[in-house]
Amino acid sequence: MQGKRGRPRNMETQKAILSASYDLLLEQGFGAVTVEKIADRAKVSKATIYKWWPNKAAVVMDSFMSATLERLPVPETGSAIDDILIHATNLARFLTSREGVIITELIGEGQFDSGLAEAYRTRYFHPRRLEARLLMERGIQRGELKNDLDVELSIDLIYGPIFYRLLITGEVLDDAYVQQLVRNAMEGIRFNPAP
Repeated sequence: MQGKRGRPRNMETQKAILSASYDLLLEQGFGAVTVEKIADRAKVSKATIYKWWPNKAAVVMDSFMSATLERLPVPETGSAIDDILIHATNLARFLTSREGVIITELIGEGQFDSGLAEAYRTRYFHPRRLEARLLMERGIQRGELKNDLDVELSIDLIYGPIFYRLLITGEVLDDAYVQQLVRNAMEGIRFNPAP
């Protein structure tokens, strides 16, 4: 017989914990959420939460991801440029939505909480980056993007300005901006056969 750590999660209990965590995050912000409050709202013990998550940051990020994953599907239109445009536009729309504003708060809190910073990097940003990498690699395979493309740098080139506007300048982050950004970036990374 396995010990408690090896036992599979009870899906109803997990759902209650994630739902409670997400609701508290929206209502109170990350700083005010505690494992005690999550446990109380989910009607579980703190030990149950700690059995499945190492800390508050991990459960909060999992609740955030669980609630928002459907809003950021990975497109597959047959065109790398269209896919990247859709992906970047959906990301910008999400980041400026009520739920997306939480990411801004989490990034700010992460400057003082290394556990939270690690949680949002691994649970939120790393998966988004892998999605962008997939879209670019498809474009290379189809011959739409340069064969020797520096994919990581290209991701920074396209997605970095979105976060720059969101976190630094506060300038408008709308569909028109993202379209102009992606089109300009694509001029540099698109495959152009020699005349």
